[in-house]
Amino acid sequence: MLTREEDIDAHALRRQGWTISAIARHLGRDRKTIRAYLDGGRVAGQRKPAGEDPFEPYVDYVRARLAEDPHLWAVTLFDEVVALGYDRSYPTFTRQIRTRGLRPHCEPCSATRGRPAAVIEHPPGEETQWDWVELPDPPTSWGWGKHARLLVGALAHSGKWRGTLAPAEDQAQLIAGLDATARKLGGLTKKWRFDRMTTVCHPESGKVTATFAAVAKHYGVHVAICPPRRGNRKGVVEKSNHTAAQRWWRTLPDDVTITEAQASLDKWCATRGDARLRPAGVDGRASVLTIAEREPLAPVPASPFPATITEERTVSAQALVAWRGNFYSVPPELARAQVTVSQRLGAQHLDIATLGGIVVARHELAPDGAGVMVRDHGHVIALEQHVLAGHDTSRPHRRKERIPPGPAARAAADVLRAAQQPTAVAERDDVVIDLSKYDRAATGRNTLT
Repeated sequence: MLTREEDIDAHALRRQGWTISAIARHLGRDRKTIRAYLDGGRVAGQRKPAGEDPFEPYVDYVRARLAEDPHLWAVTLFDEVVALGYDRSYPTFTRQIRTRGLRPHCEPCSATRGRPAAVIEHPPGEETQWDWVELPDPPTSWGWGKHARLLVGALAHSGKWRGTLAPAEDQAQLIAGLDATARKLGGLTKKWRFDRMTTVCHPESGKVTATFAAVAKHYGVHVAICPPRRGNRKGVVEKSNHTAAQRWWRTLPDDVTITEAQASLDKWCATRGDARLRPAGVDGRASVLTIAEREPLAPVPASPFPATITEERTVSAQALVAWRGNFYSVPPELARAQVTVSQRLGAQHLDIATLGGIVVARHELAPDGAGVMVRDHGHVIALEQHVLAGHDTSRPHRRKERIPPGPAARAAADVLRAAQQPTAVAERDDVVIDLSKYDRAATGRNTLT
C-alpha cells in the first residue's frame, strides 16, 4: 500500500515521463503496485481487503436493530449476532459499527453544541436571565460541604451581571438571591427567564409553581421558562457563569469569609465586568455599565418577598451561633449542639431553635458582615454561672508523685485477705499423708542385695 506522499510522487514522476519501472525502483515498490495506483485501481491510504468481509452479511440486521433502538448497547447487539453465526471478536464488531456509521443520530439526546443558533433580540429592560452555578471546594471554614452555589442574574440587553452566594438551591435561598441580585443590578426588567428548575416550575410541563407565582406577583415580573434542553436560550447568563467560575472563583483565597467573598465578587463585577466594551448601535462601542444605565428598569419593592431561610448551625463552646458574619448567643446548655437558625426576609430579627423546633433565642439582626457579638443578658449570666460551677480549683496531680495505699485501700485489702484464709486452712486439713510408704522405701535402701 502506497502512502499519500508516495502516490503524489508517483503521479508527478509519471507526468515527467518516467517509466513505471523507474518509478518503482525510485520508490522501492513493486511495478504492479505502481501501475495499479497510476491506473486508478487502488486509492492511497486505503488497504485492499485480504478477502471477503465477514461483517457484510450482518450489516442489514445491525442497521435495522439500531434504527429500532439507537441506544442499544453494542455488547447486547454483539450477543445477538454471535447467535446468528458471527465469529469475530467484540472489538472488531464495534469497529465495524463505527467505520460504517451504522448507529443513527438521536436528536433528542444529542447535546446543544453544534446546532444552529438563532439570533435573539433583547430590547433594553426586557429580560433578566437567572441561573445557578455550582462552585466546587469552598473554604472549609464556611461549613458548606463540597460545593457552594452562586445565583447569577444577567441583564440580557447590556450583559451586566451580578451574583449572590448561597449554601443551597432551595426556594428560600433562591428568593433571597433574586432579591439581593436584582438590587445590585439596579432594578427589575419586565421578564425573568429561568431554566426548568423545580423551585420555579414543574420540569415536565414548564408551568410555574404556585409558590413561585406569589413571588413573581410580588416583584411584578413575567416568568419565562426555557424550552427543554435549550441552554442556549439563556446564553447571556451561561457566559456569565463561566466568567464567574474561571475569573473570580478560581483565584479566591482559602482564608476569606463568606462576607468577604461576596464583597470581592461585587467589586470584581463593578470594576472588571462592567468595564467590558460591547456594540452600542449607532454609537459604536460602549462599556457594559454605560449600556446598562440606559435600560429602563423598574424599582425593586421596598421589602423582599417574605420567605423564611432556615439553616443548621453548630453552637460554639462559648454558646454562640455564627450567622451572616455575626455571632448570636444561646443558652449555655446548647454549647456544641446542633440548632437551626431561621430568618424571614425583610424582618429585623432571627430565631434560633433546637432540632426539635423549640425556639430558644430571638435576636435583633446586626448588619451582615459586621463581626459583632449579639448576646442576651440572661445568656451571659447563665454562661458565667455554668462555667464557674464546673471550675475545679484543687491542685492537679503531678506525674512523678509517691501516693501509697490509704486507709480505705488498706481496709479493703484486709477484707480480701480474711476472705482467703479459711480456704487455705481447709485445703491443709484435706491433705492426708501415708507414712508407711516412706517406711518401705527406707527399709529397701538399708537391705543388702
